[in-house]
Amino acid sequence: VQLQASGGGSVQAGGSLRLSCAASERTFSTYGMGWFRQAPGKEREFVAAVGWSGGTQYYADPVKGRFTISRDNPKNTVYLQMNSLKPEDTAVYYCAAGPQIATTQAPYAYWGQGTLVTVSS
Repeated sequence: VQLQASGGGSVQAGGSLRLSCAASERTFSTYGMGWFRQAPGKEREFVAAVGWSGGTQYYADPVKGRFTISRDNPKNTVYLQMNSLKPEDTAVYYCAAGPQIATTQAPYAYWGQGTLVTVSS
């Protein structure tokens, strides 16, 4: 599975961005999908995940209530709507696909290239 993340950019604190991740395979609907991020000098961390149907979602505590993960299976795309952005959200954001929904990196077999989000104060 090839994943192409897009939608990153620069925004002021309090602003919004929507990230997209397009998958190359028609079996996209069978995969759990996740978003992770890596800030400068830090390890990559979990952000959000969604099950194959979109009905199950998990979020990291720092983004609960501000970020929303969703998916459009006919379009082979997963989204991350990010609202009320903070400077500490600045990071490279990666999408990932795996056999099931998960909040850790190991279960995800396929990774996108990352898209940079910069939030200024």
